[in-house]
Amino acid sequence: QVQVVESGGGLVQAGGSLKLSCAASGTIFSINAMGWYRQAPGKERELVAVITSGGGTNYADSVKGRFTISRDGAKNTVYLQINSLKPEDTAVYYCAADVVGSWSGRYWGQGTQVTVSS
Repeated sequence: QVQVVESGGGLVQAGGSLKLSCAASGTIFSINAMGWYRQAPGKERELVAVITSGGGTNYADSVKGRFTISRDGAKNTVYLQINSLKPEDTAVYYCAADVVGSWSGRYWGQGTQVTVSS
């Protein structure tokens, strides 16, 4: 079994910063990629940023230059540094891990709420 747990969300004023963390644990041989997604009320879940095992990254256009994804492979942990927050960044942020092993597949965390006040 694999568990994915996010942390670090909260309420912040526009222009502020947050750092989200996500750790995958359990029966994991390796992780191909880990990513952050978000879902705002009434909207579909969207990709925010993803990082591969080789360190390659990809960002949604709406967050480029403000969000930075990083990874600690040894800890199966991924981080999302969020700067210059905007009210439109308000959403539940989910972490996903593409796991290779006995329980291969994409695993999701429970989500962490980020609320940006104007």
